[in-house]
Amino acid sequence: MSIFLADVLGEVGETLEKEGLQGFFEQYLTWDYWEAKLPLIGNFAGRVLLAILVYVIASKLIHKLCKIIVASMKRANADTGVTQFVSSFVKATLYGLLIITIATSFGVKESSIAALLASSGVAIGLALQGGLSNLAGGVIILILRPFVIGDYIIECTDKQEGTVVKIDLFYTTLSTVDNRRITIPNGNLTSASIVNVTARDQRKLEIKVEISYSSDLKKAKGILERLLHEDENILSDQEMQVFVDELGASGIMLGLRAWVNTDQYWPTKWRLNEEIKLAFDEENIEIPFPQMDVHIR
Repeated sequence: MSIFLADVLGEVGETLEKEGLQGFFEQYLTWDYWEAKLPLIGNFAGRVLLAILVYVIASKLIHKLCKIIVASMKRANADTGVTQFVSSFVKATLYGLLIITIATSFGVKESSIAALLASSGVAIGLALQGGLSNLAGGVIILILRPFVIGDYIIECTDKQEGTVVKIDLFYTTLSTVDNRRITIPNGNLTSASIVNVTARDQRKLEIKVEISYSSDLKKAKGILERLLHEDENILSDQEMQVFVDELGASGIMLGLRAWVNTDQYWPTKWRLNEEIKLAFDEENIEIPFPQMDVHIR
């Protein structure tokens, strides 16, 4: 009995399969069917091609508009960081509007887009809270201007430092002295202490050097004063100081202070360090080093 039912069901299944395949071919693989569908396919293909054409043309217009904005802001002597930020913001906004416009051309309603953005606002805010804080940090940097393009800054939290070359929507780019690029989120820069080394045109140079107690103190001070007056990068119209900073355990700590132009700070410091050592050697001024005297009775 079971064998008979299996044979019957198998024959019915084969019959249904044949009828289903035959119906599929008769319905979809006929000229009448595709002739009726051709207007719809052509309409959709036309929309796709039109959307691609609109995107290409609009992209070129957006790039051209951004270039016009940058050129206009440069003619108005706007800060380079502000120019970069505004250009990036305008570009991102226009591309967003372009994508929404293309979506609506395919039948997506504006109300549906607004409802989608509203319903996903909380999720997007949680997912992009770091990005939003960086965006807010970029706005704060451009408003308060703790630094601008070309400044040399030191970020105190992670000890990152370099010359500011770009201030973007979310990140600030630094260039180090050995030509490395460092990208720092704007949120980190606004929440950390920043040292702007080149904010002013002039910078005070301070050098300390230790001499032994057996050396001639007045002669050592005279050498330091002479080196300061002879150096061409020391601003002679500003105050210069040579002083005894500390009476240490192994020697007398002398210090000198003078003003230099900010861009000459490091070359002047390196040069004076070398000249002080050579001058002290010529005048038998001893620079002590850590040592221990052991007395045995």
